[in-house]
Amino acid sequence: MTIMTVRIASILLGGCLAASVLSGPVFAIGDDSSTTPTCKKGEIYDQKTKKCVKQQGANVSDENRADYAYSLAKAGRYEEALAMLDTVKHQNTAEVLNYRGYVTRKLGRTDEGISYYLKSVKMDPQYAKVREYLGEAYVIKGRLDLAKDQLKSIKAICGTACEEYQDLNAAILDPSKI
Repeated sequence: MTIMTVRIASILLGGCLAASVLSGPVFAIGDDSSTTPTCKKGEIYDQKTKKCVKQQGANVSDENRADYAYSLAKAGRYEEALAMLDTVKHQNTAEVLNYRGYVTRKLGRTDEGISYYLKSVKMDPQYAKVREYLGEAYVIKGRLDLAKDQLKSIKAICGTACEEYQDLNAAILDPSKI
């Protein structure tokens, strides 16, 4: 092979790699494990078909709806996230209550968010993500003592290396990170 052939092959290969990366689904931006893509308004991501489908009449599970609401929230689409959570049939789960708390807190309704977080913690005391978010809400309220209590609980659940511990610890040290 000539040097020119190698260069052309390298450029083509690089272009193919870039195209494959850029043509994949868009994932919700966040600092956690939310990997459900967001769709345009009026649609929901169906985890079974791996496609965006019309929200009206979509036959998707409560878990799918809750995950999608969380992805909308992580993308800053809070009102849509609340509307999606309202479509979940079984509202009284730790995950749905946590996500509702997250959305209401992000909308500036911190006390309401705390009430949802506390219900979620009561349902599943080992749910580290809700404890992180509850701790962040306490930081917002200036209750670092309560935030540190949540940090201790997270440490008991998953140690100091887990994302929930590190995120809440960073928020306690610098509240502007919330």
